[in-house]
Amino acid sequence: MVGRYRWIICGLLFAATTINYVDRQVLSLLKPLLEQKFSWTEKDYSYLVIVFQACYALGFISFGKLVDKIGTRFGYGVCMFVWSIASVSHAFVGGTATFAAVRGLLGFGESGNFPSALKAVSEWFPSIERSLAVGIVTAGTSIGAIMAPATVPWLAVMYGWQAAFIITGLSGFVWLMIWFRIYRLPEDTARLSSEELHYIRHDPSNIQIPEFKGRWIDLLKMKETWAFAIGKMITDPIWFFILFWLPSYFSDRYHLDLQHIGFPLMAVYCSTSVGSVGGGWISSYLIGKGWKTGAARSFTMLIMALLVVPLCFSAQVDTMWAMVALLSLAAAAHQGWSANIYSMPADYFPKSMIASVQGIGGMVGSVGGMLFPVFVGVVLDHYKAIHSINTGYYILFIVCGSAYVIAWLIIQMLTRTKIPMENAAS
Repeated sequence: MVGRYRWIICGLLFAATTINYVDRQVLSLLKPLLEQKFSWTEKDYSYLVIVFQACYALGFISFGKLVDKIGTRFGYGVCMFVWSIASVSHAFVGGTATFAAVRGLLGFGESGNFPSALKAVSEWFPSIERSLAVGIVTAGTSIGAIMAPATVPWLAVMYGWQAAFIITGLSGFVWLMIWFRIYRLPEDTARLSSEELHYIRHDPSNIQIPEFKGRWIDLLKMKETWAFAIGKMITDPIWFFILFWLPSYFSDRYHLDLQHIGFPLMAVYCSTSVGSVGGGWISSYLIGKGWKTGAARSFTMLIMALLVVPLCFSAQVDTMWAMVALLSLAAAAHQGWSANIYSMPADYFPKSMIASVQGIGGMVGSVGGMLFPVFVGVVLDHYKAIHSINTGYYILFIVCGSAYVIAWLIIQMLTRTKIPMENAAS
């Protein structure tokens, strides 16, 4: 019987991703309180957001290369240590400039989460289970999005705003102690049975990926790298839009106040956990039924892309809970999409380069996440000025609903070859 130790590793990666998303949301949840304390304007706060996103984008490249160079165990440990220190440090700064410094450090450290976690998945899971494992890991983003508003305001009210940063930040150090005690490569893990090790290393897909002989920069010459990166650049901003603009949308269209906005938001965010695991399970199921890995990933991503398309018709949806259902479907489909697109680098590249490719894609996705809000702001400001802000949201939802199909088509054009390493060597 094959053991289940690999799922303990998956649970540890899920926990890290949850901590990641809790830590990044503390500032936004305490924004009204800190604006009064430090006399921030909206422009001041926007600078903090931009600093975080810029450092987050830059950190992807740095941590991607670092994790491939020193290994997952120590690479993940470094990024968790950096972002936990940054999170705690928020409690000890006293102005906009120092807040910007620790926000930048937080963004830089948090960027290492996905390159590290997804490289760990590639080390511990065969392709038949990889997208399911990635789906469970990415579900941590959903749980973090739910846990933060449930805990951070309470901590701030009970113990002060500094305590909210300190307590959430310290959770990362608890994780680090468990991580260094448990995580090794499968071959170096004494508690792993020989049967489970054989299962992990004997990939039923029979994909043989040659070692990469080129330099890191050579990855940028490969179509498969850009298939992953462009797919992230087109779809990541949609997720950030859902995270950061839904409260305003419900307030503007349905006139909800702070006392009534929580339930529709929680419904949308809860659905993402179902999408993460479900999207990963579908492609894993298809691979188990004999589908080729690339075909299973592609088919599942097409399903997820089509499930977002109904968002284009939001103008025809009148009732709030019908719109909540539409948004929940789109958010769940995004997470199902993510579970599969995050699995792509492990399908096309050797383990020694997976974190680097994840870093490139993550950086490009973050750049998209910085540019799309500019478009959102221009559209909403224009239609708000003519007292038709709902029209602005309709336009944005059409863009969101179309993005995944466009991304899927581009990925298909760039991933026609089965073994990209052979192309790189030629």
